[in-house]
Amino acid sequence: MDNIGTPVRERAAASYGHVLVKEKWRGSAIAQGFQGKIKFIFEDGLGLVDFHLSNQTCVMYISETDMVIGNNYKRKLVRIRNATSLRGIVLVEKTRISEQYFQSVQKFVVLELGMTLLPVASQTEASRLLIQLVHEESKEHGHNPFRRKGRSKLAEPAVLAMVQQIPGVGKVKVLALLQQFPSIHQLSNTTTEELEVVVGRTIAQQIRTFFIQT
Repeated sequence: MDNIGTPVRERAAASYGHVLVKEKWRGSAIAQGFQGKIKFIFEDGLGLVDFHLSNQTCVMYISETDMVIGNNYKRKLVRIRNATSLRGIVLVEKTRISEQYFQSVQKFVVLELGMTLLPVASQTEASRLLIQLVHEESKEHGHNPFRRKGRSKLAEPAVLAMVQQIPGVGKVKVLALLQQFPSIHQLSNTTTEELEVVVGRTIAQQIRTFFIQT
């Protein structure tokens, strides 16, 4: 368990093109993937956050083991969400073993906490995704693509992936849905009647069931 006084360090000092990395990731596949791709600095004072980007976005990593052994990761995420105004991204290790827990984690992170969730198959894939995030923020200097008021190009794959898990919702229907209801929050609070106009009665009912079931 992380023994810290403050869950999140709000004023991380990473400059653009850099990422602050929690010391525990030294020697990991994620850190090895950063070599020669982006500049990174190991820090032991990031609190519960695993990575801190220069655009004031904090990133947490939920591993396959975290999901299997219990709900401690949920307590950590709640502490982070309650302690900071930073935009939070949660990388979730979705593997053959952890897949049975994934939907529950996804609903908790996206619907209850309002954070961005991005599934990854491994630390190597997580490393590539973090590199992409750092490169993207460097291109959009001074702009945080994860602010809730904006449409995030990087967040869209995560939203698409979640909505496509609903039975009967394929690539065509998911795009139609997100044109009308561009966020998970809007989609989850839409009535069956409003959904019917876009995807028909059967799929509309499946969408409502997906968002209300425990």
